[in-house]
Amino acid sequence: MSARSPDTSSISFTALYTGHVWYANGLSAPAFHTRRGSVFYHALAPFEYVGGKLAGGNIRTFLLQRHHLIDHLVRDAIEQRGVRQVLEIACGLSPRGYRFRQQYPDLKYVEADLPDMAARKHRLLSAQQCLNDMHRVVPLNIFSSDGVDAMETIADKCFDRSQPLLVITEGLVNYFSLESISPFWQRLQEMLAGYAGGTYLTDNYPLFHDHPFHRTMKTLGGMLGAASRSQVSFHFGSDQETSSHFSELGFASVTVHNPKDFYQQLPIPQSRGNPFVRVIEART
Repeated sequence: MSARSPDTSSISFTALYTGHVWYANGLSAPAFHTRRGSVFYHALAPFEYVGGKLAGGNIRTFLLQRHHLIDHLVRDAIEQRGVRQVLEIACGLSPRGYRFRQQYPDLKYVEADLPDMAARKHRLLSAQQCLNDMHRVVPLNIFSSDGVDAMETIADKCFDRSQPLLVITEGLVNYFSLESISPFWQRLQEMLAGYAGGTYLTDNYPLFHDHPFHRTMKTLGGMLGAASRSQVSFHFGSDQETSSHFSELGFASVTVHNPKDFYQQLPIPQSRGNPFVRVIEART
Protein backbone atom coordinates (compact mmCIF):
# COMPACT_ATOMS: atom_id res chain seq x y z
CA MET A 1 0.00 0.00 0.00
CA SER A 2 1.39 3.39 -0.88
CA ALA A 3 1.70 6.10 1.73
CA ARG A 4 -1.21 8.01 0.22
CA SER A 5 -3.49 5.16 -0.73
CA PRO A 6 -7.10 5.53 0.46
CA ASP A 7 -7.58 1.76 0.42
CA THR A 8 -7.71 0.43 3.99
CA SER A 9 -9.35 -2.92 3.19
CA SER A 10 -6.20 -4.98 3.76
CA ILE A 11 -6.30 -4.30 7.51
CA SER A 12 -9.15 -6.79 8.00
CA PHE A 13 -6.60 -9.54 8.73
CA THR A 14 -5.52 -7.75 11.89
CA ALA A 15 -9.13 -6.94 12.77
CA LEU A 16 -9.88 -10.66 12.99
CA TYR A 17 -6.76 -11.39 15.03
CA THR A 18 -7.41 -8.48 17.39
CA GLY A 19 -11.05 -9.48 17.77
CA HIS A 20 -9.93 -12.89 19.01
CA VAL A 21 -7.50 -11.30 21.47
CA TRP A 22 -10.46 -9.49 23.06
CA TYR A 23 -12.51 -12.70 23.08
CA ALA A 24 -9.72 -14.87 24.52
CA ASN A 25 -9.14 -12.40 27.34
CA GLY A 26 -12.73 -12.02 28.50
CA LEU A 27 -13.34 -8.58 26.97
CA SER A 28 -15.80 -9.73 24.35
CA ALA A 29 -18.83 -12.00 23.93
CA PRO A 30 -19.23 -15.39 22.18
CA ALA A 31 -20.91 -13.70 19.22
CA PHE A 32 -17.62 -11.94 18.40
CA HIS A 33 -15.70 -15.21 18.04
CA THR A 34 -14.52 -16.04 14.52
CA ARG A 35 -12.80 -19.18 13.23
CA ARG A 36 -10.25 -17.23 11.19
CA GLY A 37 -9.46 -15.01 14.15
CA SER A 38 -8.85 -18.10 16.27
CA VAL A 39 -6.54 -19.55 13.60
CA PHE A 40 -4.49 -16.35 13.44
CA TYR A 41 -4.37 -16.15 17.24
CA HIS A 42 -3.00 -19.66 17.71
CA ALA A 43 -0.68 -19.47 14.70
CA LEU A 44 1.04 -16.43 16.17
CA ALA A 45 1.34 -17.89 19.67
CA PRO A 46 4.97 -19.08 19.26
CA PHE A 47 6.05 -15.67 17.97
CA GLU A 48 4.20 -13.96 20.82
CA TYR A 49 6.04 -16.16 23.31
CA VAL A 50 9.43 -15.35 21.81
CA GLY A 51 8.58 -11.65 21.65
CA GLY A 52 7.64 -11.64 25.30
CA LYS A 53 10.93 -13.24 26.28
CA LEU A 54 13.13 -11.04 24.11
CA ALA A 55 11.43 -7.66 24.31
CA GLY A 56 9.58 -7.89 27.62
CA GLY A 57 6.20 -7.71 25.89
CA ASN A 58 4.44 -8.89 22.74
CA ILE A 59 1.64 -7.84 20.44
CA ARG A 60 -1.04 -9.25 22.74
CA THR A 61 0.42 -7.36 25.69
CA PHE A 62 0.24 -4.06 23.83
CA LEU A 63 -3.24 -4.78 22.42
CA LEU A 64 -4.58 -5.41 25.91
CA GLN A 65 -2.77 -2.41 27.38
CA ARG A 66 -4.25 -0.05 24.83
CA HIS A 67 -7.75 -1.53 24.95
CA HIS A 68 -8.05 -1.38 28.73
CA LEU A 69 -6.61 2.13 28.79
CA ILE A 70 -8.97 3.45 26.10
CA ASP A 71 -11.90 1.85 27.93
CA HIS A 72 -10.81 3.62 31.11
CA LEU A 73 -10.62 6.99 29.37
CA VAL A 74 -14.00 6.50 27.69
CA ARG A 75 -15.56 5.63 31.03
CA ASP A 76 -14.00 8.69 32.61
CA ALA A 77 -15.36 10.90 29.82
CA ILE A 78 -18.85 9.49 30.34
CA GLU A 79 -18.91 9.62 34.13
CA GLN A 80 -16.85 12.74 34.79
CA ARG A 81 -17.44 14.96 31.74
CA GLY A 82 -20.94 14.03 30.68
CA VAL A 83 -20.11 12.56 27.26
CA ARG A 84 -23.19 10.87 25.81
CA GLN A 85 -22.22 10.35 22.17
CA VAL A 86 -19.34 8.33 20.77
CA LEU A 87 -18.05 7.60 17.27
CA GLU A 88 -15.69 4.62 16.98
CA ILE A 89 -13.94 4.64 13.61
CA ALA A 90 -12.41 1.43 12.21
CA CYS A 91 -14.43 -0.47 14.80
CA GLY A 92 -13.67 -3.91 13.33
CA LEU A 93 -14.67 -6.57 15.84
CA SER A 94 -14.16 -4.31 18.82
CA PRO A 95 -16.63 -5.21 21.59
CA ARG A 96 -16.45 -1.71 23.09
CA GLY A 97 -19.77 -0.44 21.71
CA TYR A 98 -21.52 -3.64 22.75
CA ARG A 99 -20.19 -3.42 26.31
CA PHE A 100 -20.60 0.33 26.86
CA ARG A 101 -24.16 0.37 25.53
CA GLN A 102 -25.03 -2.27 28.12
CA GLN A 103 -23.38 -0.25 30.88
CA TYR A 104 -24.75 3.15 29.80
CA PRO A 105 -28.19 2.80 28.14
CA ASP A 106 -28.44 6.55 27.43
CA LEU A 107 -25.16 6.54 25.47
CA LYS A 108 -25.40 7.03 21.70
CA TYR A 109 -22.74 4.86 20.07
CA VAL A 110 -22.01 4.84 16.35
CA GLU A 111 -19.55 2.26 15.02
CA ALA A 112 -17.96 2.83 11.63
CA ASP A 113 -15.71 0.91 9.26
CA LEU A 114 -15.22 0.19 5.58
CA PRO A 115 -18.32 -1.29 3.88
CA ASP A 116 -17.47 -5.00 4.16
CA MET A 117 -16.43 -4.82 7.80
CA ALA A 118 -19.31 -2.50 8.66
CA ALA A 119 -21.76 -4.95 7.09
CA ARG A 120 -20.21 -7.82 9.06
CA LYS A 121 -20.43 -5.86 12.31
CA HIS A 122 -24.00 -4.85 11.51
CA ARG A 123 -25.01 -8.51 11.05
CA LEU A 124 -23.24 -9.49 14.26
CA LEU A 125 -24.94 -6.82 16.38
CA SER A 126 -28.30 -7.30 14.67
CA ALA A 127 -28.21 -10.97 15.65
CA GLN A 128 -27.71 -9.85 19.25
CA GLN A 129 -30.65 -7.42 18.88
CA CYS A 130 -28.36 -4.54 19.84
CA LEU A 131 -29.01 -2.03 17.08
CA ASN A 132 -31.45 0.86 17.36
CA ASP A 133 -31.42 4.66 17.12
CA MET A 134 -28.85 4.77 19.94
CA HIS A 135 -26.49 2.14 18.54
CA ARG A 136 -25.72 2.11 14.83
CA VAL A 137 -23.12 0.74 12.43
CA VAL A 138 -22.27 2.77 9.32
CA PRO A 139 -19.72 2.61 6.47
CA LEU A 140 -16.94 5.21 6.71
CA ASN A 141 -13.65 5.85 4.95
CA ILE A 142 -11.26 8.17 6.79
CA PHE A 143 -9.92 9.50 3.48
CA SER A 144 -13.35 10.62 2.22
CA SER A 145 -13.85 14.31 2.89
CA ASP A 146 -17.37 14.46 1.43
CA GLY A 147 -20.11 12.04 0.42
CA VAL A 148 -22.11 9.55 2.44
CA ASP A 149 -19.06 7.73 3.82
CA ALA A 150 -17.26 10.86 5.02
CA MET A 151 -16.70 11.31 8.74
CA GLU A 152 -18.19 14.81 8.64
CA THR A 153 -21.37 13.63 6.88
CA ILE A 154 -21.92 10.83 9.38
CA ALA A 155 -21.32 13.12 12.34
CA ASP A 156 -23.84 15.65 11.03
CA LYS A 157 -26.48 12.94 10.64
CA CYS A 158 -25.89 11.13 13.92
CA PHE A 159 -24.80 13.59 16.60
CA ASP A 160 -25.97 16.69 18.44
CA ARG A 161 -23.52 19.60 18.15
CA SER A 162 -24.76 21.08 21.42
CA GLN A 163 -23.36 18.04 23.26
CA PRO A 164 -19.78 16.76 23.68
CA LEU A 165 -18.55 14.20 21.15
CA LEU A 166 -15.87 11.57 21.68
CA VAL A 167 -14.16 9.91 18.71
CA ILE A 168 -12.07 6.73 18.97
CA THR A 169 -9.67 5.06 16.57
CA GLU A 170 -7.95 1.92 17.80
CA GLY A 171 -5.53 -0.16 15.75
CA LEU A 172 -5.74 2.13 12.73
CA VAL A 173 -3.34 5.03 12.50
CA ASN A 174 0.00 3.19 12.45
CA TYR A 175 -0.99 1.57 9.16
CA PHE A 176 -0.44 4.93 7.49
CA SER A 177 2.49 7.28 7.25
CA LEU A 178 2.43 10.47 9.30
CA GLU A 179 2.11 12.38 6.04
CA SER A 180 -1.07 10.53 5.03
CA ILE A 181 -2.78 10.28 8.44
CA SER A 182 -2.19 13.89 9.55
CA PRO A 183 -4.78 15.39 7.15
CA PHE A 184 -7.37 13.07 8.72
CA TRP A 185 -6.34 14.25 12.18
CA GLN A 186 -6.61 17.86 10.97
CA ARG A 187 -10.14 17.28 9.64
CA LEU A 188 -11.05 15.52 12.87
CA GLN A 189 -9.85 18.48 14.95
CA GLU A 190 -11.91 20.88 12.83
CA MET A 191 -14.98 18.69 13.12
CA LEU A 192 -14.69 18.23 16.89
CA ALA A 193 -14.26 21.98 17.35
CA GLY A 194 -17.87 22.33 16.22
CA TYR A 195 -19.19 20.42 19.23
CA ALA A 196 -19.66 21.47 22.85
CA GLY A 197 -16.45 19.71 23.81
CA GLY A 198 -14.58 17.31 21.56
CA THR A 199 -12.26 14.45 22.56
CA TYR A 200 -10.18 12.16 20.39
CA LEU A 201 -8.67 8.92 21.70
CA THR A 202 -6.24 6.85 19.68
CA ASP A 203 -3.49 4.35 20.26
CA ASN A 204 -0.12 4.99 18.69
CA TYR A 205 3.16 3.12 18.55
CA PRO A 206 6.07 5.55 18.79
CA LEU A 207 9.54 4.33 17.95
CA PHE A 208 11.61 5.90 20.71
CA HIS A 209 15.01 7.15 19.59
CA ASP A 210 16.78 5.65 22.61
CA HIS A 211 14.88 2.36 22.88
CA PRO A 212 17.18 -0.72 22.97
CA PHE A 213 14.84 -2.59 20.60
CA HIS A 214 14.63 0.20 18.03
CA ARG A 215 15.83 -2.00 15.16
CA THR A 216 13.73 -4.97 16.31
CA MET A 217 10.57 -2.85 16.29
CA LYS A 218 11.27 -1.66 12.76
CA THR A 219 11.71 -5.28 11.65
CA LEU A 220 8.47 -6.36 13.35
CA GLY A 221 6.67 -3.43 11.78
CA GLY A 222 7.86 -4.54 8.36
CA MET A 223 6.66 -8.09 8.99
CA LEU A 224 3.23 -6.89 10.13
CA GLY A 225 3.00 -4.62 7.12
CA ALA A 226 3.76 -7.53 4.79
CA ALA A 227 1.16 -9.73 6.50
CA SER A 228 -1.55 -7.06 6.25
CA ARG A 229 -0.45 -5.74 2.81
CA SER A 230 -0.08 -2.26 4.24
CA GLN A 231 2.58 0.21 5.32
CA VAL A 232 3.21 0.11 9.06
CA SER A 233 4.67 3.41 10.21
CA PHE A 234 6.10 4.63 13.51
CA HIS A 235 5.19 8.28 13.71
CA PHE A 236 7.07 9.73 16.65
CA GLY A 237 10.37 9.35 18.46
CA SER A 238 9.19 10.59 21.85
CA ASP A 239 6.05 11.47 23.79
CA GLN A 240 6.95 15.15 23.42
CA GLU A 241 7.02 14.83 19.63
CA THR A 242 3.55 13.29 19.80
CA SER A 243 2.15 16.05 21.98
CA SER A 244 3.71 18.79 19.85
CA HIS A 245 2.31 17.34 16.62
CA PHE A 246 -1.28 17.26 17.89
CA SER A 247 -0.94 20.73 19.37
CA GLU A 248 0.21 21.99 15.97
CA LEU A 249 -2.92 20.46 14.45
CA GLY A 250 -5.00 22.73 16.68
CA PHE A 251 -6.00 20.54 19.60
CA ALA A 252 -6.27 22.64 22.75
CA SER A 253 -4.91 20.01 25.12
CA VAL A 254 -2.98 16.80 24.49
CA THR A 255 -2.13 14.05 26.96
CA VAL A 256 0.02 11.08 25.98
CA HIS A 257 -0.87 8.22 28.32
CA ASN A 258 1.72 5.55 29.14
CA PRO A 259 0.21 2.18 30.17
CA LYS A 260 2.79 1.75 32.95
CA ASP A 261 1.22 4.69 34.79
CA PHE A 262 -1.96 2.60 35.13
CA TYR A 263 -0.49 -0.74 36.23
CA GLN A 264 -1.85 -0.34 39.77
CA GLN A 265 -5.20 1.01 38.56
CA LEU A 266 -6.22 -1.22 35.65
CA PRO A 267 -6.11 -5.02 35.09
CA ILE A 268 -3.59 -4.78 32.28
CA PRO A 269 -0.55 -6.96 31.53
CA GLN A 270 2.78 -5.36 32.34
CA SER A 271 5.71 -4.94 29.98
CA ARG A 272 9.32 -5.29 30.98
CA GLY A 273 10.69 -1.79 30.61
CA ASN A 274 8.94 1.01 28.76
CA PRO A 275 5.77 -0.13 26.92
CA PHE A 276 5.79 0.30 23.13
CA VAL A 277 2.22 1.60 22.96
CA ARG A 278 0.73 4.95 23.96
CA VAL A 279 -2.84 6.26 24.07
CA ILE A 280 -3.27 9.83 22.92
CA GLU A 281 -6.06 11.96 24.40
CA ALA A 282 -6.52 15.15 22.40
CA ARG A 283 -9.26 17.66 23.22
CA THR A 284 -10.60 20.70 21.42
